[in-house]
Amino acid sequence: MIEGIVIFIVVIFILCLLVSAMDCNRFVTVEYEIVSDKLTRPCCLVLLSDLHNKSFGKDNGKLTEKIDGISPDGILVAGDMLTATKGHDFTPALSLMKGLAAKYKIYYGMGNHEYRLKLYPDQYGSMYEEYMSGLSEAGIVPLVNENTYLPEYNLSVCGAEIDRCYYKRFGRYPMDSAYLPKILGQPERDTCQLLIAHNPAYFEEYAAWGADVVVSGHVHGGIMKLPVLGGVLSPNLTLFPKYDGGRFVKGHTTMILSRGLGTHTLPLRIFNPGELIVISLKPGR
Repeated sequence: MIEGIVIFIVVIFILCLLVSAMDCNRFVTVEYEIVSDKLTRPCCLVLLSDLHNKSFGKDNGKLTEKIDGISPDGILVAGDMLTATKGHDFTPALSLMKGLAAKYKIYYGMGNHEYRLKLYPDQYGSMYEEYMSGLSEAGIVPLVNENTYLPEYNLSVCGAEIDRCYYKRFGRYPMDSAYLPKILGQPERDTCQLLIAHNPAYFEEYAAWGADVVVSGHVHGGIMKLPVLGGVLSPNLTLFPKYDGGRFVKGHTTMILSRGLGTHTLPLRIFNPGELIVISLKPGR
């Protein structure tokens, strides 16, 4: 009996390793459609998140080819394209950004890894300045609590860089209702407001602020995806996070949460391949 249980556990363990080896090295394309009466014309946007310096093919050729096949009107980046590790090579992330910026307008929202590089230069040296300089050379200006307006669509894109305390482990630090208006200002009510906010745990606060569309990442799909239960583990080390990946709606606000593309710390993806997200924004009928 015990021998049979041990064999079963070993088989499951090996299966998980094999699945993880496949899922860590592939991505799927997931499409969403969002309708808003505030939009004046359709807009197709690709969402990238949590690449963590991963390369799909040489120079991320497979990822770039897929994006070129979609031919989006712009690219949203929901942060963590590189990994905050001292001395770590961020060439894969920067090369991808430069290559895409030559063809598409990129709206770059900051993740906790980019933010960490900026906060702790004593630990990470000049990594932040070097990465930001590379983005600047490519014509990419990250939206750090800033907003850019796209008049052809009546769409505003805002990038939220929230404080490190909102990424604490083993819990959810409360966010005061005045915090987002303080760092972002108030959105125009007649404009479709798209908020790039890396951490999805504060979806309710983003909705209360006035976002019509939120795009997020950070959770990596919960590392392992189980039927019914969904993602298993969040970055703040809580089990079965409320927001792990997919579409979520609260009132007039829709959040599209990417399961990301790469890994870090725990290099695992089980029944949880990377995601390239395509968002079709359409005017109300």
